[in-house]
Amino acid sequence: MKPQITTVHSLAGLRSTLRRLAHRMGLPVELRYRLALSAVRVAGAELAAGRPVLLETVPPQPCGEGAGERPAGSRPSGGRSAGTRPDSTRPDGARPDGTRPHGDRAEGQDTGRLVVRLHLPHAPRRPSLEGLPLPAERLPGTTAVWRVPVPLPAGGGDAGKDDPPGLVDLLEEELSAAVDRADTLAEDHQRLKHELAETNSGVLALYVQLEERDEQLRQAHGRILRQLEDALRPPPVQVPGLEMAVHYEPAEKHAPTGGDLYDWFVLPDGTVHITVVDALGHGLTSTRSALNVTHAVRTLALEGHPLDSIVARTDEVLATFDHELMATVQLVRLDPVTGELVLANGSHPPALLVRADGESSLLEVRGRGIGFPLPGSERLLRDRLDPGDLLVLYTDGLTESRRDPREGEQRLALAAGRHRHRPIEDIPAAIAAEMHTVILHPDDTVALTVRRTSG
Repeated sequence: MKPQITTVHSLAGLRSTLRRLAHRMGLPVELRYRLALSAVRVAGAELAAGRPVLLETVPPQPCGEGAGERPAGSRPSGGRSAGTRPDSTRPDGARPDGTRPHGDRAEGQDTGRLVVRLHLPHAPRRPSLEGLPLPAERLPGTTAVWRVPVPLPAGGGDAGKDDPPGLVDLLEEELSAAVDRADTLAEDHQRLKHELAETNSGVLALYVQLEERDEQLRQAHGRILRQLEDALRPPPVQVPGLEMAVHYEPAEKHAPTGGDLYDWFVLPDGTVHITVVDALGHGLTSTRSALNVTHAVRTLALEGHPLDSIVARTDEVLATFDHELMATVQLVRLDPVTGELVLANGSHPPALLVRADGESSLLEVRGRGIGFPLPGSERLLRDRLDPGDLLVLYTDGLTESRRDPREGEQRLALAAGRHRHRPIEDIPAAIAAEMHTVILHPDDTVALTVRRTSG
């Protein structure tokens, strides 16, 4: 097979010429249709516009044979009617002796490669070579070139062999190869889907295990914190003439500790001291602050400091090592024998007193809490707890769940009146459940009740 230049006037002619050439050269089927598709994409616009293109093919050159060498006196076959031109008018600008002034590689350097050049002599601009099924090289001007490895030895594809296959046969062969390729890809796709499904199943199982492990850790964490809570929150004091109960509800279910604490104990004179604290914040940090307050108050009370001075004195003691501490505090003294009630307050919500007949009143005392400017209770409030009367002490999480403290205090009075005849251990939780039917502002909550008995 010799170098040849063919003038092509239609896409069908271009496809047919390239397919037959590739078949004669023994190119693999996939490489054949990639070459044909690429050439059609490059020349499609020109041929659709009625402008002819030139297809130049150079077969592989044997080792040691010059690219431009021809037997002496030989000329390329055919004239314009055959679609070929002599070398002296080659469209890529090569000289008659085969040298290329534009820097294209000589065919002698393409040993074992079929060289296909597609020239667009009338194209107004350079064709795009991006995204071709078979990548092409760009030559100066409007020429594209493909250098395709040929598996057969040079000369193995005889251009004059008898009975070459028809175009339909070549197309069926390419279609069959494409179908086989599609089947292979489908099998690979199915295999990858199966592998992905197995991987996803394993990941899902691992996720479930991690969720179960996480839930176990949360439960263990909750148990530890509840044990800590039990250690921090003393049980009710057992004193004749008084019944006591408490309910605590954290803002965060998985962190059942916070800044709302209480303490109750019996003083040497037989009176019962109760402290309710609400330290700023949530979690363990606020718990530590509240503990500092309850411990300082207990120490000062047991040392015999007057009740009206304990709030201010606690601030003095704690200010030296906890500069960030801010807490409201309410202090109560109860005489179980006489029912005498004394309160001191530092910025804390007022206590609620519900009489045996259902009448209620708020016991309000002005004062400023720990860490506030000018801390301390401005005065002491005195009252009496008669048999059947109920005292309710609480933190603002009970009454401010709807962001309206006054409305919360009114609802608290009604709830306490409805539940005042229940067993004492049920009253705090029942009041909290009724108050928290709608929670717009979750917060730690302490509800503590004291009822005087006839005995």
